[in-house]
Amino acid sequence: MAAPSPGPREVLAPSPEAGCRAVTSSRRGLLWRLRDKQSRLGLFEISPGHELHGMTCMMQAGLWAATQVSMDHPPTGPPSQDDFSEVLTQVHEGFELGTLAGPAFAWLRRSLGLAEDDYQAALGPGGPYLQFLSTSKSKASFFLSHDQRFFLKTQGRREVQTLLAHLPRYVQHLQRHPHSLLARLLGVHSLRVDRGKKTYFIVMQSVFYPAGRISERYDIKGCEVSRWVDPAPEGSPIVLVLKDLNFQGKTIKLGPQRNWFLRQMELDTTFLRELNVLDYSLLMAFQCLHEDERGLGSSLIFRTGRSVQGAQSPEESGVQNRRLLPDAPNALHILDGPEQRYFLGVVDLATVYGLRKRLEHLWKTLRYPGRTFSTVSPARYARRLCQWVEEHTE
Repeated sequence: MAAPSPGPREVLAPSPEAGCRAVTSSRRGLLWRLRDKQSRLGLFEISPGHELHGMTCMMQAGLWAATQVSMDHPPTGPPSQDDFSEVLTQVHEGFELGTLAGPAFAWLRRSLGLAEDDYQAALGPGGPYLQFLSTSKSKASFFLSHDQRFFLKTQGRREVQTLLAHLPRYVQHLQRHPHSLLARLLGVHSLRVDRGKKTYFIVMQSVFYPAGRISERYDIKGCEVSRWVDPAPEGSPIVLVLKDLNFQGKTIKLGPQRNWFLRQMELDTTFLRELNVLDYSLLMAFQCLHEDERGLGSSLIFRTGRSVQGAQSPEESGVQNRRLLPDAPNALHILDGPEQRYFLGVVDLATVYGLRKRLEHLWKTLRYPGRTFSTVSPARYARRLCQWVEEHTE
């Protein structure tokens, strides 16, 4: 007799020993705050009194408990079909947190070399989440974990359904191409307060980590309509992510790494085209290398076996477009040129070219004759973004 499908499960959640009360500003010492002040320049703590403080406290307690489940029941092998469809609801005091495809994401995190206890500590109630002012036109809320390693974003139900539908192929793509530029999606959850409407959110690795020395940030779509952001005044603490038109006249100087980058962009955008996805962005950030950091390419360590899983034979390595990873945190999103370090990642992978987007394309064609805009067919979108990368790199 076949084992029954796990389906939705509802359980009473364990609680972290230190709740959100333990992370308020009044409880933290002066030295702790001074230490983090510089690295958090332009970010805002979601402390008591902030309109989102209650919500983020529930997210922290919920994620702590959700991660505890995967620690108590670690994956024993690649995810099954049931793992991709599992929904676990944990009941807390005053709210419920749902974990979608939890076993599949636990396996993915392990394959990326992420320790579950580190993941739990970063996302749980050990420090307040951080907020930044986004230049995105969406109504989503954006957060960073207190150590800035993980990025959280609220999502609509339709976007979540798309991400979950594509998840098996996404996991397969990352296994086939372990150095992919696609953002590493680490979890999908729902938050429901007092039996109200569910709020969905995702967790992913932050492309812009470690952020201490980053000087510029960009969100690139390869088009021009609505792709300008007024820069922050000089000396302003606000961190803005600029857009395509802000990048005019600039170049990404990768040196010998350029061919790898162009090829990986081609592989990743081909995959997204096959999923009928558009409107994703190439995130970029720049950091000047110190004199003693330049020219270290010959001493880099081929870390794939330790940091990510995937086929190991030399023949498969060539097909997978592997590269030498820098011996640095977040190495999969870091590419070192001769003089600058670049943080690179493709994000926002949940917009499908359906009827609504096709109608939007027709309207924008009439509204912006002769101009380029984001709502085009997935094939054209992928081709145009790769062309932008080729024209702006050397």
